[in-house]
Amino acid sequence: MTVWLILWLFWGVFFCLVEGVALFNRVSGDTLSEHFWRWLKVGARMPTSLVWFGRIGVLMFCMWLGFHLSFGWFTPTHPWPF
Repeated sequence: MTVWLILWLFWGVFFCLVEGVALFNRVSGDTLSEHFWRWLKVGARMPTSLVWFGRIGVLMFCMWLGFHLSFGWFTPTHPWPF
């Protein structure tokens, strides 16, 4: 067991505790999703260019993270899947 494993496990447990409390306390605006929706102006009639830049950034990050975690792609040692 390494220090990194312990830190990642601690981070995961902490995140689950914070999100769990936010989900079950019936207060609006405290979950991670609700923060992202507020930051990215979800539901806005006329989102600004900066909001679109943020939305595209989040989408690209999620795509990268999915490929990175699922296949080990896009790392310093394996920058491309080919």
